[in-house]
Amino acid sequence: MAMEFEIEESKIIKGVYIITPNKFSDLRGDIWTAWTKKHLGDLLPLDFVLDKFTFSHFNVLRGIHGDHKSWKLVTCAYGEILQVVVDCRKDSPTYLKWQSWDISSENQKLILLPPNMGNACYVKSKNGALYFYKWAYEGEYVDAKDQFTYAWNDERIGIDWGVSNPILSERDILVAKENNE
Repeated sequence: MAMEFEIEESKIIKGVYIITPNKFSDLRGDIWTAWTKKHLGDLLPLDFVLDKFTFSHFNVLRGIHGDHKSWKLVTCAYGEILQVVVDCRKDSPTYLKWQSWDISSENQKLILLPPNMGNACYVKSKNGALYFYKWAYEGEYVDAKDQFTYAWNDERIGIDWGVSNPILSERDILVAKENNE
């Protein structure tokens, strides 16, 4: 199986990359590679140091969270999500602009986010979704206390989630409440 990738830079947010791997299918199922340093390493100035998975139920919205030092490679390994990236670089000409992608276990798209990007996803599949992300950063792990958060319904950003009452974390509920005051 050839490890080939289609790589496209976002037309909206500079520095965000959409990666589509080559998939091999046969009667057993599918196989694909999400990352190789040899083929994709030039996109990232650091090595990945942490992999995470989250499983979320239908109608869960996670985010908009980010930090100032982490690179993230995200995808949906099972189910279907609406993946959203928000440019949170205050000096950027695309500050608070966003882009979204439908990602599923069918299309295997991966999104590479540089630091200062807000990362969020909404679970569209009735049986939930398994979200996978790799992190690259220097120093210590960036925990929630070191991250920034924007309200999922921040009117300055204006994301069309296609839903008005998602399931949110306490953190996201609090930020949305503060945003509406």
